[in-house]
Amino acid sequence: MKNFALIGASGYIAPRHMKAIKETKHNLAVCYDKNDSVGIIDSISPQSEFFTEFERFYDYAYKLKRTPSKQLDYVSVCSPNYLHHAHMAAGLRLGCDVICEKPLVPSVELLDDLSLIEQETGHKVYNILQLRHHEAILALKDKVEKQSRAGKYEVELTYITSRGKWYMESWKGDPRKSFGIATNIGVHFFDMLHFMFGDLVCNELHYMDDKKACGYLEYEKATVPWFLSIDANDLPVSVKGKQSTYRSITVDGEEIEFSQGFTDLHTISYQEILAGRGYGIEDARHCVETVSHIQKGQIVAPQNGRAHPFFRKLV
Repeated sequence: MKNFALIGASGYIAPRHMKAIKETKHNLAVCYDKNDSVGIIDSISPQSEFFTEFERFYDYAYKLKRTPSKQLDYVSVCSPNYLHHAHMAAGLRLGCDVICEKPLVPSVELLDDLSLIEQETGHKVYNILQLRHHEAILALKDKVEKQSRAGKYEVELTYITSRGKWYMESWKGDPRKSFGIATNIGVHFFDMLHFMFGDLVCNELHYMDDKKACGYLEYEKATVPWFLSIDANDLPVSVKGKQSTYRSITVDGEEIEFSQGFTDLHTISYQEILAGRGYGIEDARHCVETVSHIQKGQIVAPQNGRAHPFFRKLV
C-alpha cells in the first residue's frame, strides 16, 4: 500500500483523484487546500489529515519521513494551474513521485526546470493525460496507425462548456493564473490530437478573448480547425436549452463518440502510473509547446479551408 498526499483538495477535479487512490487500494494520508470546503473527504477517506496552511502541511508531510511505514510515496497535485510547478517541486523535494493534473506547466522553460528537479531529487513527475486511455480514442489511434492513405485526415474539434459568471471571478478567469481559455480547457484535447496524429507542423491562432478561442493545427497525419468556448451563446441551436456542454470531434466528416467513459479514466491513469507505465514530462512536452505558442496571442487571418465553421460568427 502506497501513501499519498493531495494538494488542492477542494478543487473540481480532486474527488476523481481521491476516488482513484481509494479504488487502487492505497492510502490518502494527508490533504491540503487553503479552502476548507472539502466534505467530500468524509465519503472517500475520512481518516486523512487536512491542512489549510501549506507550511503546516509541508511540515507534517516531511515529518512522516521519520517513520518508514508512514512516509509519503506520492503527491497528487490538483491545485490551480499557476501553482502546479511550485507544488510539484515541493512534492519532489519531499522525496515523492508526483502525479499532476493538466496543464503540467505553461511553458517549456518551466518544463525543463522540472526535469532538473527530477534529476536533483531522483523522483519523477507524471501527468494525467486521461484521454490517452479512452477506448474510443485508442480505437481511432489504432485505425490511423494501420490505415495507409495519401492525404491527411480532416479533423474538426469543437468544445463548448458553458460557465456562469463565477468563472471569470475565479482563478480560471484570470489568464495570469489559468494561462487562458485554450490552455485551461483545451490542453487535454491538444494532447489527444498529438497522440493520434503525430507531431505538430503548423499552429495558427485565429481568434481569442476571455471566453473563447479558435485556430488551426496541422499534424503529420491530420488537419484540425478547432474552437473552444465557455460561452453558452456559442452552443449550437440543436442543443441550446437541452444541455450545457457540446463536445464534437469529426474525422473525415464522421463523428467520433467519446462523451461516455470519462469518470473512470483517472483510476485507469493511476493504475498505469503505479504499474510503471505513466506519462512523464517528455510525454507532456508536445501539448505544453502547443499551448505555450497559443498563449502568445499572435493572431493570423485563416487561409482557405483552415477556419473553423464557428469562426465566421466571431468576425
